[in-house]
Amino acid sequence: MTGPHERGFQELRTQLQEAAATFADGPDALESILLGIVDDVDRAVREPLEIFPVCHHSPASALAMARRLWEKQPKVIYLELCEDMAPLLTELRNCRLPVAVQAFASEIDGFPADWAPLSVVAPITEASAEYQAIAYALDTPGVELVLVDRSSDHVYQWDARAETPGTEPGGREDNDSTDTSAGSGTPSAAEEEAGLHGDAVGVGIGDLRPRFAELEAHLLRHGKVRHWSEWWHQYVELPLGEGDHDTYRQVMLLIGSLFRHLAPGDPHRVRVDEDRERHMWTRMREHLAATGTAPADCLYVCGAFHAASRVAEFGVHGTDTFEIGPRTATKWQHGLIPSSHAAIEAQFGLAGGSVSIAATLWAKNLRRTRVEPYRLAGQTGAKKPKKSVTAPVPGPAAEPSDKLSGFLRRPPVLDRLDEAELLGWCVEIVRAARRNGYLASTADAIAVFETSILLAGMRDRARPTPYDFQDAAVTCIEKDTVPGRRDVRRLVEIMMGGDRVGRVGYDALPPLARDVHDRLAALELKLEQRGVQRALLDIAGRPELERCSDVLWMLRRLMPPGAARPIMGERSLGERSLQESWDLALGTHQRALIELGYEGVSLEQVLEQRLRRAAGAAQATAATVLETVEDATLYLRSRRLADELGSRALEVLSAERTVDGAPEVLRRVRRLLAYYRTSEPVLPPWIESFVKAGYAHYCTLLPTSFTDDDATVRQVAAMLGFLFSMEGLALSLGCDRAQLRLALAQSHPRDPSRTALLWAAQVHLGHLSRTELRSTCDELLGNPLVVPAYPRYLSGFVHALEPVPGLADFVVEAVSQAFGRLPDPVLLPWLPTLVTTLRAGGADLAPLLIREAGRTFPGRLAELDAWVPPWRAEARRQTVPAVRGGDGAGGCTLLAAHPATCDAVAGLLGCEGTWEDSGPGGQEGVALVGRHPDTARALEALLAG
Repeated sequence: MTGPHERGFQELRTQLQEAAATFADGPDALESILLGIVDDVDRAVREPLEIFPVCHHSPASALAMARRLWEKQPKVIYLELCEDMAPLLTELRNCRLPVAVQAFASEIDGFPADWAPLSVVAPITEASAEYQAIAYALDTPGVELVLVDRSSDHVYQWDARAETPGTEPGGREDNDSTDTSAGSGTPSAAEEEAGLHGDAVGVGIGDLRPRFAELEAHLLRHGKVRHWSEWWHQYVELPLGEGDHDTYRQVMLLIGSLFRHLAPGDPHRVRVDEDRERHMWTRMREHLAATGTAPADCLYVCGAFHAASRVAEFGVHGTDTFEIGPRTATKWQHGLIPSSHAAIEAQFGLAGGSVSIAATLWAKNLRRTRVEPYRLAGQTGAKKPKKSVTAPVPGPAAEPSDKLSGFLRRPPVLDRLDEAELLGWCVEIVRAARRNGYLASTADAIAVFETSILLAGMRDRARPTPYDFQDAAVTCIEKDTVPGRRDVRRLVEIMMGGDRVGRVGYDALPPLARDVHDRLAALELKLEQRGVQRALLDIAGRPELERCSDVLWMLRRLMPPGAARPIMGERSLGERSLQESWDLALGTHQRALIELGYEGVSLEQVLEQRLRRAAGAAQATAATVLETVEDATLYLRSRRLADELGSRALEVLSAERTVDGAPEVLRRVRRLLAYYRTSEPVLPPWIESFVKAGYAHYCTLLPTSFTDDDATVRQVAAMLGFLFSMEGLALSLGCDRAQLRLALAQSHPRDPSRTALLWAAQVHLGHLSRTELRSTCDELLGNPLVVPAYPRYLSGFVHALEPVPGLADFVVEAVSQAFGRLPDPVLLPWLPTLVTTLRAGGADLAPLLIREAGRTFPGRLAELDAWVPPWRAEARRQTVPAVRGGDGAGGCTLLAAHPATCDAVAGLLGCEGTWEDSGPGGQEGVALVGRHPDTARALEALLAG
């Protein structure tokens, strides 16, 4: 027996039962689905609190919303949006759409640390139902807007990743168009706009896309379309743009219920869907009970998927058994960030250009229907607000009538061909193609026109849609190559409305972003505009621009590379530029600037927090902490912070057990020491302690590093460089050089390159003479068993220039000897290794080697034949003839003839005495020279040098 609540859709039920019996093997399964859909629609339309189902960024939904708001004039609007985003909605009037409401958390508590930072965004465009509802509620006196969806904190609490510890947020589409997208690398213009939301989780209202892949494929195939956005445009957007309110509601409820019945049975996803519905209805009942508002005066705006809910908490008379859990201790910041059509398409999986086409359709529907949309007063581009309409006196509730039967039986309305519109499109795309390098002509415009009509006819459409026109333009205009940056498909998207990029106004920016704009006002640039602007800073002529320079260098440190890029000028320890030139794109990177505002109220505070965080991280190394010390000195000029971070560097160095960061530690310590020695009266205590601890630390690690396969030659050379270059300061602070001598004595490398490093260290300490080292290298070159490994010795000598730069002349000699004596089968394969070694690990050593080679070798080709290598000339000079026998009267005669020379040498050596007669022949002096020939040779070398 049919009850009164079933009469409205009885005819539809009968038709669906007959269809189920006709097309299915058995009526049970299909009938239950079809009748369940009707029950969902009937239940939703009979709910006392009017449910308004929408699809996100749908012009049909926005148009139906504007109509309904003018008719109903509700007093309370319940909106499916994160409840903690409500305070930000009033700032939309200071922005140019599209923008996104964002919840951001950089310091998290209650979630895995590797998830940070957390970000949730809700994009809003003018052609969206949620914007119409927001504009109506905020600009209509006496209307209350209540956000009822879960908070941003619960978005991550309920996320499926919570059940998989250690996984990164991303790669999942939530039930209400929740999705993550990230950009990497060097993006193009389109990719940059598509990445405006960064790694945020997107929340929209009403994601109507089949979760059943077979259903979507079936719809696309029989609809003769390529993707879901085109199917929705053809079979939902266009028909619903002509329908009345009841028809719109029932069709959207039908689609939402259909997709809900055919959704995959992922238990977690279904649970999240139902929990969100329970959350929203619980919040609405709480508000109704607290305010006493009648349900008839309210409007519930939600996605069509949730409008067809079957949970027990559904409706104003549902059960109150759902408990909303507490939020975590994570501190969330809220703000507005710029969005774009491309960003929305990328984040919610829509076809490229679909949001731009929707915006064009929205404007066309407004002109056709003359519906006055709602726009926030004071918003860029908004017209003067229309006078409010007196709400109609509500009459008795009418019995819901069946609009679906007629809608589903009605054949599709074939719009007549609008030749003027299509001709305008064809002319415009040819003009745009010619501007972008295509050889397009009037003939191409005619071909596009005819092909568009042909494609529409093949797809059972009398009027070509923008998608048909796009396909026709690509077919007729695009050739084998794309001459410019944009292809024809992209040109059509731009022509149809383009990728509009929103902008957050000054008043809606966080304090930090406003402070940046204020401090850079002296540059007299329009920083809020997108694109690159050139800033010229004559700091010498206008000293006040130095503050702008400080801001720009901090922005370069904190923001993406393209936001602030120096063209001329540099900032290093102890140096300041008098003139600078910058390329600024703060308007393009407005999102990054706004997210900085979530971390602090000034750039200095944010930079200090990041430096402390980097230095205090568990994976921080001594090199990274020294980098924070340098940045604190460069950008903040804070001695207090630098000393604090320096003490942290000392702790980290003492705890390290590897030498991976030795090259970077050496480079930064040298730079900091040079800065403090020239700018400070005394060295900071922390750097003295660092040098002292580093000397002992690297002495301890030196013997094992020489034999450790994980330590590279460059790292061992950097350790020796630290020990040798810091030795004077370390010894003055109380270190013992015997520790270094013992460390070298305990080092027994097996690798040829590390053996060469050890020899260089021994030469530096005086344990090995250059003559002995040269003799050893000659023996290596003369040993055929060792010759294949000799290039590796040379690589070690090249790296030895880091700790012992005085060996540059010997390295040039060793390389020259290798080029002269090594056989070609050994020399030629080694040359690429030498080049790559110098490029990768010896970029700082190559100039030293080249300078020494330039000093050693002749500068002219004509001098080359008579040129004698310095090491051969030195070997000849060091060959002292044996002392002649006999009386040796010549030597004594020479000394007696020139006593002043001997007196000067005695005074230099600190000897005192008088001349004595050595007797006939002076045999005593000659005998002394014969017994100690090394002294004579050393004296000769000293005088010759």
